[in-house]
Amino acid sequence: MFGPLIIKPGSARNNKTGSWRVGGKPKFLQKNCIGCKMCLAICPEACIEGGEKNTYTCDYSFCKGCGFCAAICPKKDVEMVKEE
Repeated sequence: MFGPLIIKPGSARNNKTGSWRVGGKPKFLQKNCIGCKMCLAICPEACIEGGEKNTYTCDYSFCKGCGFCAAICPKKDVEMVKEE
């Protein structure tokens, strides 16, 4: 019999999951951004940072490369690039 699994709150931030990325990663061009924050809202990993237009970046330690941010950007200011 197993006991309950208890994990310390906030411990997920310690698990850098960016190595799970398949294929590509987002590149924020920081040229045509209008600061709509749609990329922030759609990111399932909450790894996009920034607050004003043309300042958004991605924390690749946690990014899975899903491409949602690039797909939703109305100005196409985010593109998916091949992993180096």
